Amino acid sequence: MKKHLLLSLAALLTAGTLGASTPAPIDPNALSLLKRMSTSLAKAKGFTYHSRIVMEVPSVTGQNVTLLPEGSVALRRPDKLRACYGGDAPPFDLFYDGKSVSVLAPHASVYSTVKAPATLDEMLSGLRKNTGVRLPAVPLLKDDPYASLTHDLQSAVVVGETRIDGVLCDHLAFRRPGVNWEIWIEAGSRALPRRLAATFTDRPNFPRTIVEFTRWNLHPWLPDGLFTFHKPAKAKEIAFADVIKDARR
Repeated sequence: MKKHLLLSLAALLTAGTLGASTPAPIDPNALSLLKRMSTSLAKAKGFTYHSRIVMEVPSVTGQNVTLLPEGSVALRRPDKLRACYGGDAPPFDLFYDGKSVSVLAPHASVYSTVKAPATLDEMLSGLRKNTGVRLPAVPLLKDDPYASLTHDLQSAVVVGETRIDGVLCDHLAFRRPGVNWEIWIEAGSRALPRRLAATFTDRPNFPRTIVEFTRWNLHPWLPDGLFTFHKPAKAKEIAFADVIKDARR
């Protein structure tokens, strides 16, 4: 680990001291490890995972405050997604069945539904713009995570090896316009992500989000009903932006 870390730091320092005309390093070993992880996810017809999240969000004072939500995700290609988030953040459930996206704020008993594209990639690409919903780690949910993660890539380095919950992982670091991000990938045959960290350099105070992944299942049984939204009897339909606001109550 020390050798990788020293080489990576030396490369980054060199890039920073030689001026803007010197390109930042893109280590092919980092790309190879990222490609291996992306292939593991892309070839799965479906998967589930649980996540623990640390996220910084702006407060009314302009200061970032830290929230610690938890979530679970179930995905079935090419057109199914279910996500449930709660804990120390506004809780909500998201349903995508290939025809519509629905979001329910269960404790506020409000929901919203909108027509959606017929594929996961199309739906995810417009989700935040069309609904205001921001899901953590969206690139990992796409058909080609590698293409999404390497878009506009400016640098890529191997930081070294470390362990997460006793599992040996490769720690990689990347940069692209607006975000510096890192990923920790299992060194074993599964090559699954165990942690993802991002610092958003295009936002005030450079907020940071960290996602830790647990309980990966690449061969789950996922019935259609899991992704179908059924309106609770007393739930009220409101605009998407208001669903997210009401989830905070």
